[in-house]
Amino acid sequence: MNARIVAMIGVLFVAILVVLNTFFTVNQTQQVLLTQFGQPVRVIEKPGLHVKLPFVQTAIPFDRRLLGYDTPPEEVLLGDQRRLVVDAFARFRITNPLQYYQTVGPTERGIVVRLDSILSSSLRSVLGKEKLLDVLSAQRTRIMGEIQQQVNQEMASFGVTVIDVRIRRADLPLQNTEAVLKRMQSERERVAALVRARGAEQAAKIRANADRERTVLLADARAQAEALKGEGEAVATRTYAAAFSRDPHFFQVWRTLEAYRQGFAAGKSRLVLNPDSGFLSMLKTPPVPSSASGTK
Repeated sequence: MNARIVAMIGVLFVAILVVLNTFFTVNQTQQVLLTQFGQPVRVIEKPGLHVKLPFVQTAIPFDRRLLGYDTPPEEVLLGDQRRLVVDAFARFRITNPLQYYQTVGPTERGIVVRLDSILSSSLRSVLGKEKLLDVLSAQRTRIMGEIQQQVNQEMASFGVTVIDVRIRRADLPLQNTEAVLKRMQSERERVAALVRARGAEQAAKIRANADRERTVLLADARAQAEALKGEGEAVATRTYAAAFSRDPHFFQVWRTLEAYRQGFAAGKSRLVLNPDSGFLSMLKTPPVPSSASGTK
């Protein structure tokens, strides 16, 4: 009885082992390469439950998602003989598990060494023909496209497709940073001085135009004022002449009284005159109306 139980347990254990080595699951994020005694048999990309020969065939999973690799910073010599410390990264996907297995092996980490070498070589090759200003400007997209194309051509033989290559950082070497910053500062100061000089020139032109316009306006105003003044004096002269011609005696009396008013207006005026002076005649003898004025 005990022997039968042991035999049944043994058969059950073997059956479980057979089942576990016969059925396997392919995840949605995986693709599986089925090998038999180390030789590739087929690639399974459809997710779900699958069957293989137990103890004979082996299911090797590979990630079908987007994978990433960050390169360590390295110094690159550019086309204009300037040095640049570049920190890049790549995003790739295993598109051919069979080819990948035959060239790299069953592990995904085996591609890292090859990708690092190829990416470093492509960075040096492409950046070695570019200038610093192009790398730091909008031309970087074009440069990254060329690098990605070169890396893709090399990585295609490993069953890998490179989706994207980017430069995360591009810094100058420490020994060159200070010199470059000084040159940049000098250039900015030169541009600032040029802008200030142009501003001073424009300000001088504006001031000169304003002074010229002011001079013209003042001259026109003075000329107009003199013309009006001359017209007023002419009118006054004609008025005086008309009044004098109509009644000379009244005009003489009015002019004498006006002289008194202006001369004695302050109340402290002193005049040294001869008693026989005509200026005092109105104070001595009241004016007699002329016959002309009486007539009119």
